[in-house]
Amino acid sequence: MEKYKNKYRIPSARAQWWDYGWNGAYFVTICTRNRVHYFGEIRGGKMVLSPTGVIADILWHEIPHHSPFVQLGDFVVMPNHVHGILVLNKPQGGDGNAGTGETRAGADGTDGTGTNGTDGADGVETGHALSLHPPRIAAPTDRPSSNPVADPADDRTIGQKRFQQIGKNTVSSIVGSYKSAVTKHANRLGLENGRQPRFHDHIIRSHAEYQRISDYIIRNPVKWQEDKFYSA
Repeated sequence: MEKYKNKYRIPSARAQWWDYGWNGAYFVTICTRNRVHYFGEIRGGKMVLSPTGVIADILWHEIPHHSPFVQLGDFVVMPNHVHGILVLNKPQGGDGNAGTGETRAGADGTDGTGTNGTDGADGVETGHALSLHPPRIAAPTDRPSSNPVADPADDRTIGQKRFQQIGKNTVSSIVGSYKSAVTKHANRLGLENGRQPRFHDHIIRSHAEYQRISDYIIRNPVKWQEDKFYSA
């Protein structure tokens, strides 16, 4: 375990060579604190949203209104977590853009949940979910071609540099704003809520993986008792 400012911190499982502000498709999972069922319950294989769950559902679909370069893939609110696909598709020349007009995917399976069989291939009807066709995904490369040449004197990894971009249209800033908005609205209405401070994200690497994750999200309510996040 590493130290930062004399405090121990948990090493990030995210891909250190990847900037999460780059165009790409990302599978995101956000859990409630202690896996409490704040968002509702599964009845007959369908998700029945609580008032807090309704807020979580509505505000996710509001993300493109605040971040116009974001497209939403399949999404589901579960009793103690949410799953969703975010597609960053910034215009050519935009901040962190691949510069090709294509959505680019990475090639690392360790940066969150989604590539193992317990959290990627299982997954039914989302009810209120926005479905898109899979984005165009370019072949993985070390870095988007339009990014400036790295300073040879700067030996920081891309993962270390990305922390300077918090609040600059990265996956972290988008998800952070969403989580804060859900908490704020739930608190304002006096609703029970709570979330883990961290979240999981995974770089989607191909059309096949995109489809597999979409299928998992869609089928999640029916497969609830088989889910890694299941609790009675």
